Amino acid sequence: MDRGGRISYSIAVLLCDGQVLVAAGGDTSAELYDPATGKFSPTGSMAQPRTGSMAVRLGNGKILVVGGDSGTSSLATADLYDPATGKFGPTGSMTTAREGATATLLPDGRVLIAGGSEIPSGEAFATAELYDPATGKFGLTGSMTTARDGPTATLLPDGQVLIAGGSYVQANQRISLATAELFDPGTGKFSPTTSMTTARSSHTATLLSDGRVLIAGGWGATVQRLVSAELYDPKTGNFAPTGSMTNARTGHTATLLSDGRVLIAGGCGGSGGQLASAEEFDPHTEKFVAAGSMATARCGHTGTLLSDGHVLIAGGFGIGGAGMDSAELYTP
Repeated sequence: MDRGGRISYSIAVLLCDGQVLVAAGGDTSAELYDPATGKFSPTGSMAQPRTGSMAVRLGNGKILVVGGDSGTSSLATADLYDPATGKFGPTGSMTTAREGATATLLPDGRVLIAGGSEIPSGEAFATAELYDPATGKFGLTGSMTTARDGPTATLLPDGQVLIAGGSYVQANQRISLATAELFDPGTGKFSPTTSMTTARSSHTATLLSDGRVLIAGGWGATVQRLVSAELYDPKTGNFAPTGSMTNARTGHTATLLSDGRVLIAGGCGGSGGQLASAEEFDPHTEKFVAAGSMATARCGHTGTLLSDGHVLIAGGFGIGGAGMDSAELYTP
């Protein structure tokens, strides 16, 4: 596979035509991966460099890239990528500059932006806002019950959004959260739900085919990487432990495969080094099993399910913390 010029903490979004947009890796450049050729090619550039951004494919096929980090401060600005022209264009800015937030496409086409933090202070936000593609504007909505940096957000089958975990800074120490809450698009309000069995931040959350949510890995309450995983059941509103991963991981990817299993790939392990190992979660047995290793150990990369069932793994940090431009494919 040809190498793309992306590095860590970029975004990767599947386009309607099956190509993948990869951008926001610390500079203004962006590129497209074409599964038909296995090659990356340049596309239009963003208005400003950003990393740690949030990205969502809108109902009209355009890609919203919002917020993140300029290298010195958090960003409130957003870019719209139009696949028809291959160009980025401006849209409205958020009410709050933030990185480490969540971005979730709602059933009515709006996008929920929640939480995150401000650089350089590290202050976590409880505030949330909505982007309306019809107007191109952001507006505040109800605030979360808890300030959260690095939580996960999962659109549930009933249209509500599960916000789980995250962290905040207190006395120069980062503290992970076990609490979770639900956002109701109909009322624009957040309400508490039961807490996770384990405090965690920078974890992954994956909506399974049966409507449950798999929560895996992340940083624990005492700033250790977690090997544990748990399941949220929207029918009961409860979290329950499930089988543990074969490796403790942060900065990994979790990708729902076409057959309902979840691929967990890479990340940083318990000793802090980058991992090449991968594993799969089977929702029927609730167990993780080894799934071979990536060609390259990496952390902070992206994982995108392609239309043909393969998974594109791209970018990330390699050994020694250097940004990577390599990519590889996982065949289920």
